[in-house]
Amino acid sequence: MARSALINVMIGAATKAGRSLARDFGEVQNLQVSVKGPGDYVSQADRKAEDIIYTELSRARPGYSFLMEERGAVHGDDDQHRWIVDPLDGTTNFLHGIPVFGISIALERQGQIVAGVIYNPAMDEMFVAERGGGAFMNDRRMRVAARRQLSDCVVATGIPHLGLGNHGRALIDLRNVMADSSGIRRFGAAAIDLAYVAAGRFDAFWEDSLKPWDMAAGILMIREAGGFLSTRDGGQDMLETGSVVAGNEIIHGALVKTLNKPLQRS
Repeated sequence: MARSALINVMIGAATKAGRSLARDFGEVQNLQVSVKGPGDYVSQADRKAEDIIYTELSRARPGYSFLMEERGAVHGDDDQHRWIVDPLDGTTNFLHGIPVFGISIALERQGQIVAGVIYNPAMDEMFVAERGGGAFMNDRRMRVAARRQLSDCVVATGIPHLGLGNHGRALIDLRNVMADSSGIRRFGAAAIDLAYVAAGRFDAFWEDSLKPWDMAAGILMIREAGGFLSTRDGGQDMLETGSVVAGNEIIHGALVKTLNKPLQRS
């Protein structure tokens, strides 16, 4: 793929932060961990990666605003551009030595996501997308899977844990999707799940209670790979509601229908 200057900046920041995470991943048992909330941890590695990304992006594009998981909103002089950053999506996986985690960086221009990068340093997989330019994994073009029956599909999701999410609603969703699909996967990193949908590894994905930094880059990636996304109610305000359903056109529609039907009785 021909990389734009913007994508090169984002890849550079993700790669540098990824090297830091990879070093800390090798020393995961020695990390000092503080409690951020029930079942939700933040480590020194997380903050260090965010500092690297913030420094690199600020140097390359002075004045752009930020929305970051740890720092929150940082307002710059340029109110037309905003970086949306998760320095370590899949923190719990990281802390348990599970190599499914990633860095997610998206650029929002005048309210629209125009570029995205998701990087898993443990597997050295770099997923990138630019609006109108397609989506790529390690320079190979990505397309969403082409299956046409939900019964043939492997569907990824997030399952709420202690202190987070609507557990009752999630159990209903799981029961319904289990009955209609070939299988459900829960990897524990929404950004990676969305990148995998763009790459055709997963046929579809749904989750509620996400934050903008969990999905901003992945939303663009799936669209550029030919996929469709909405909230579970069929709306387009994913970043505002925290709800997202993704897949190819047919599977996306089928999954939305499944998620909105009543609990099936055995």
